[in-house]
Amino acid sequence: MTTGTRPSEPIATVTGTTTIRVGASSWSDRSLTHESDWYPRRSMRASERAAHYASRFPLVEMEATYRFPPTPAVAQQWVDRTPEGFCIDVQCWSLLTGQPTIPGSLWEDLVPEVRPDRRDRQRLYATHLSDAGLTEAWARFVHALAPLAESGRLGAVVLRFPRWFGPRPENEGALADARLHLGDLPVAIELCDPAWTDPSRCDRTFDLFEDLRLAFVCVDAAPNDPRGLGGATGTTTDLAVLRMRGRRSPDVPEEERWNPDRRAYRYDERETAEVASRVRRLAEGASDVHVLVSTCWRDDAVRNAAALQDALTR
Repeated sequence: MTTGTRPSEPIATVTGTTTIRVGASSWSDRSLTHESDWYPRRSMRASERAAHYASRFPLVEMEATYRFPPTPAVAQQWVDRTPEGFCIDVQCWSLLTGQPTIPGSLWEDLVPEVRPDRRDRQRLYATHLSDAGLTEAWARFVHALAPLAESGRLGAVVLRFPRWFGPRPENEGALADARLHLGDLPVAIELCDPAWTDPSRCDRTFDLFEDLRLAFVCVDAAPNDPRGLGGATGTTTDLAVLRMRGRRSPDVPEEERWNPDRRAYRYDERETAEVASRVRRLAEGASDVHVLVSTCWRDDAVRNAAALQDALTR
């Protein structure tokens, strides 16, 4: 069954008692807004683009917050530009997940909390800050999400951890710390090290996520892409999350890995049906399922998302 047929309402698929929301990982990627015809006009204002997007999908992931933390004012704009019932998943700022971070993304008044010998580096890491500075950074990130949480639009905070973040006690502790800092906000964790879902470890990983109330992010990727976590599929909270990365092989020459179109991928009908089957499996164990389509090159993500929505309603 499909709900929300009026253009001003988001579209969600309901299976039994589970709501499935599908959306792209960006509604404002430059290649989408300037190099495709998905939006009616390239001159649309940001509010018009948001309205157009929200009339077609019930969910979006804000990827820009990975590079720069949001502000309460920006979060309020997202609320004002979207209808009730719309969900926004927010990627956690890279600094808070052990990733290299743009130094200029740190609040200016927190720069003194960076170790002096690290202030002129091109990349900033959480370990470069004092404990007090890092705690304050977490608090400001959470504070910025208040408009989304209070309006009911916050779907989840998505923490994407790097490949080196393997299943070790100190990293299990980092997951527990993240839950502590994020309080009662819905949290989804995306891992890149397949050791977490190795058959000898997978049950322990899922038990840890359940104990910490963390949603495990399943990933659709190429069979030889370690970020696909071996196709592990499971639910650890009432929210289940699946990311569609595209099935483009990661085995490409080094000089091609950072091409602008490296995320380009258009799922074919068979692949879309396979993803839909996996989504239905997740729906059996969760009350909400979010599918985040990360093939953000031109209109690939929105076309893939639309095709999956159609497949789920058949």
